[in-house]
Amino acid sequence: MALLIAAFYKYSGKEGDKTTLSKGELKDMLTAELGDILGKSSDKAAVDKIFKDLDANADGTVDFKEYVTLVACITMLCNDFSQKNNLVLTERVYL
Repeated sequence: MALLIAAFYKYSGKEGDKTTLSKGELKDMLTAELGDILGKSSDKAAVDKIFKDLDANADGTVDFKEYVTLVACITMLCNDFSQKNNLVLTERVYL
């Protein structure tokens, strides 16, 4: 849990409020932290869609609660992938 929290605050606040991610900060985080999982996270249209989907209150930023939604969705996708491919994730995996 501490790693997920630290990842959020590593990127938040570079362009303003320290408790939210701007679209640019989200793009930087996706590219650096999840590039292997998300593939073309630098694709502007993809980043725009992810940002819009996460920004539940439409305030132009992603707060911690909205960020946790991203983490939960990625976790579910990884679980689905591992089940479909008969993989058992028993060891620690660091992204």
